[in-house]
Amino acid sequence: MKVLKRIGLGLVAVVLLFVIVVMTRPPTFRIERSATVAAPPEAVYAQVADFRAWRRWSPWEGLDPALKRTYGEPAAGTGASYAWSGNAEAGEGKMTITGAEAPSNVTVRVEFIKPFEATNTAKFTFVPAPGGTMVTWAMEGENGFIGKAFGMLMDMDKMVGADFEKGLGAMKQIVESKVAPPS
Repeated sequence: MKVLKRIGLGLVAVVLLFVIVVMTRPPTFRIERSATVAAPPEAVYAQVADFRAWRRWSPWEGLDPALKRTYGEPAAGTGASYAWSGNAEAGEGKMTITGAEAPSNVTVRVEFIKPFEATNTAKFTFVPAPGGTMVTWAMEGENGFIGKAFGMLMDMDKMVGADFEKGLGAMKQIVESKVAPPS
């Protein structure tokens, strides 16, 4: 009996330690990536301000070939919305453009419904830079207990950041292929 009691107390101590460590994790997160696109800010802004354009560059578009998409009105800019529903990998959610200042930035409210509920803010900024436009894609949000625990097991910055890099790379290819080279 004493051995079982010690094992039980040991397990309680480990769980308690885990809970304490999780609770000390940051209450918010921010993931950010940037890329320079050889095009004017207006050309890159157009790819983000209209959710229909995201199908060409979004890193998540290929997760479910049967993904169901719904677009709201207006088609682009502040108030535009996009909802998706797909397989377990794609999940379900909705994005709404809450702010759009052409050609400098777009702010998006991102609501995840499945496989987990979360609401985050994504912000795209477009700044003239040598050789074109510096595009920055950032996402921030609250870290609840589950998010904090998950973050201890998985490097979310690395995982989601890799998706941002993939999306920015695809956007760069699309925009640069449409822009006439300087003469």
